[in-house]
Amino acid sequence: MADLGDYYRNFVLDAVFGGSPPTPPANVYCALFTVTPDHTGGGTEVSGGSYARAAITNDTAHFPAASGGSQANGEVITFPAATADWGVVVAFAYFDDPTAGNLIGFGAIGTPADVPSGSVAQFAIGALVVNAA
Repeated sequence: MADLGDYYRNFVLDAVFGGSPPTPPANVYCALFTVTPDHTGGGTEVSGGSYARAAITNDTAHFPAASGGSQANGEVITFPAATADWGVVVAFAYFDDPTAGNLIGFGAIGTPADVPSGSVAQFAIGALVVNAA
């Protein structure tokens, strides 16, 4: 399951139905989770071991035009090398802030992956998909 967060569901509705939508963020930040969030947030984000959300420029090179109600990453997304075990990563989410912020969208990782110390979590083009559900 991949989905938009509540804040950005409202963002889309405002953009379509005559409201004043907020300006899209210049960057989005990809987070990794060991417990999947839902459209209201929650889940368990990875922490410690040099973990940091991956900053992604919010443009058409990094996020090509959506198709069929889905949006996928257009560039490889790479996280810093883990200096401790991050656990089994099962989900990702995009936020509009590097440490907190609003949940833009989230989804499951195709194949959950253990990220032990010394490894680098990296996601291929098209691997992280958010649906406008």
